[in-house]
Amino acid sequence: MMMSKKPLLQVEDLHVYREGNQILSGVDINVYPGEVVGVLGRNGAGKSTLAYSIMGLPQYLPSKGTITFDGQDITDWSITDRAKAGITLAWQHPARYEGISVQEYLGLSKPGARVEELAEALRLVQLEESYLARKVDKALSGGERKRIELASVYLMRPKLAILDEPDSGVDLLALVDIMELFRRMVREGSSVLIITHREDVAAQCSRSYLVCKGHVILEGSAEAVKRYFMSQCEPCADTSPDLVGEVSSGV
Repeated sequence: MMMSKKPLLQVEDLHVYREGNQILSGVDINVYPGEVVGVLGRNGAGKSTLAYSIMGLPQYLPSKGTITFDGQDITDWSITDRAKAGITLAWQHPARYEGISVQEYLGLSKPGARVEELAEALRLVQLEESYLARKVDKALSGGERKRIELASVYLMRPKLAILDEPDSGVDLLALVDIMELFRRMVREGSSVLIITHREDVAAQCSRSYLVCKGHVILEGSAEAVKRYFMSQCEPCADTSPDLVGEVSSGV
């Protein structure tokens, strides 16, 4: 795939602290238009912090570094301004909305949408139209809420969709459909950044970054990053960020 010369998202030398602890240290990533990019790493590597910082959550603002989106420096922008610019974040654990129907919830993503459009979005995540009448509450499983949230992201048609552990709570067959949804989003003009701890998810991306202890230790083809993760990170309880220089030249 030919990439645009200018990235849609450019994160440079990002440093983020939480409660006095450094979570991200000098992180650099790019997402080009028309890409599905993976950020792979073990639990606690700093992946979600990266997602929250890009989205602009106040608790995750960087102490150093820049975030550029669509040619503009958005490092100091609010969440609202970033959302208006076309960035959307799907949370790892979708919230429940007591008393609101799935149809009403999806309608918030695309005001004025026809019922047929909402039903089509559900179909893309393998949920029947009858779900429109259900409530977004504890009666839905975590996997169902995750799929409904992904349907809402699709309806938004964002320039950049950041998806934090989109495979959480879904089975393998549903994951295949969800990855196809992401590819459809790209065909319709979005770019996608996937945060995941699963190498099989990252392997389906255009390319991937491997994060460990708040550092990007590897960038390359999705398959190469998957192989390194499986051979070095999964067996290792404490992968060192000192590996950056050793692995970056091999991919």
